[in-house]
Amino acid sequence: MQLYNTLSAEERTVMIDDAGKQRLTLSFYAYAQIQNPTQFRNDLFLAWNPLEVLGRIYVAHEGINAQLSLPADNFYAFKDTVEAYDFMKGMRLNIAVEHDDHSFLKLTIKVRDKIVADGLNDATFDVTNIGIHLKAKEFNEILENPDTIVVDFRNHYESEIGYFKGAITPDVDTFRESLPIINEQLKDFKEDKNLVMYCTGGIRCEKASAYFKHQGFKNVYQLEGGIINYAKQIKEENLESKFIGKNFVFDHRLGERITDDIVSQCHQCGAPCDVHTNCLNEGCHLLFIQCESCKEKMHGCCSTECVTVIHLPEEEQKAIRRGVKNGNKIFKKGKSDVLTFKNNQDPLANVPNLSELIKSKPLLKKEPKIKKQYLGKGTHFFPKTNIAQFLIEENQINIGDSILIKGATTGEEMLIVEKMLVNDVESQKAVSGEMVTFKVPFRIRLSDKLYKILN
Repeated sequence: MQLYNTLSAEERTVMIDDAGKQRLTLSFYAYAQIQNPTQFRNDLFLAWNPLEVLGRIYVAHEGINAQLSLPADNFYAFKDTVEAYDFMKGMRLNIAVEHDDHSFLKLTIKVRDKIVADGLNDATFDVTNIGIHLKAKEFNEILENPDTIVVDFRNHYESEIGYFKGAITPDVDTFRESLPIINEQLKDFKEDKNLVMYCTGGIRCEKASAYFKHQGFKNVYQLEGGIINYAKQIKEENLESKFIGKNFVFDHRLGERITDDIVSQCHQCGAPCDVHTNCLNEGCHLLFIQCESCKEKMHGCCSTECVTVIHLPEEEQKAIRRGVKNGNKIFKKGKSDVLTFKNNQDPLANVPNLSELIKSKPLLKKEPKIKKQYLGKGTHFFPKTNIAQFLIEENQINIGDSILIKGATTGEEMLIVEKMLVNDVESQKAVSGEMVTFKVPFRIRLSDKLYKILN
């Protein structure tokens, strides 16, 4: 019985590309009393793995917190597996503003002590006694009230690239740090101010609102569904966005744009930029903001030290990474002395021989991936080399489309459809269930698959 991911990220990427199906990225959470988190975790894996769900999910006695992606075709089957549990029936699923087929490449479900680490050990604290939920329109309105204090309960690297106008944005690395800081700063406003809070998807505010009610705040509100749901509602209802910039997300995208405002700077040169990246050095992976110019200049690294490391032979890089002490350097977020723009230093100044090193050992550039959409499969073998016939199983193909025909023997062949027969009649398009025939300069096989090229 398979209960854990067994494929590498590279293998999963190939599978996703070959499937050619649109994937949805979504998130959700639910606080509940789960008696056996391990059994709950295993049941979820068995239900979701066949549906090609990929993501990062945490479960605990207090509930579930999930960020994941899945083929759009499997959405309702997935929803059924979720709503099999009473505490998740009718639960809001936050659909991402932007989608990326590679937002997650593994299915990881972990059992944790808590789904949101809060550092609290108070038996009298009731996490279900939450504040008042506000939809986007109500949230916009309360922000205009002079008696409102709005607080961002995300970490510094999240709020750095986007935030609500006028919000308090604590300079913290973790959620647990922000609770006592905000409690101390606002201790004199418990009776007469509206304490309004927001986060990415709502889960941190759900707990924070309960905490501040527990601390004696009288008027506690939270943005329902967080920034993700807010962005969706302002588009649907044509509302003004009080949020400016990008919303940081915890997948490979590292952010989705809400407005065109760029509110942050490159950490290496100070140029306007809101693109997060992880240092290319596998032994560093520092999360920081890097513009295209610095990315090219620094080879995707945070420092000259890391630029040097990535040009070493792989075995030497592995040797540098070995050991617990070195492992603890990985995945720091946005704060490091090597990020130089604050003290106005050129990151490559006065470094002898580095340019020669880079020149003599260039990094291999990855070819851009072909984004494709699955159409159908070969249905007839023609001995002639100029006829191809496919059954369209999903989506549609039109005259002028760029297509990819792929198979073990055929390889990968790309061409543009200039003329085609659909069910033996010349036509401009073919849809699911129809047979399409067109000319090709090679021979197709029954095992070949047909894709539409999207980029």
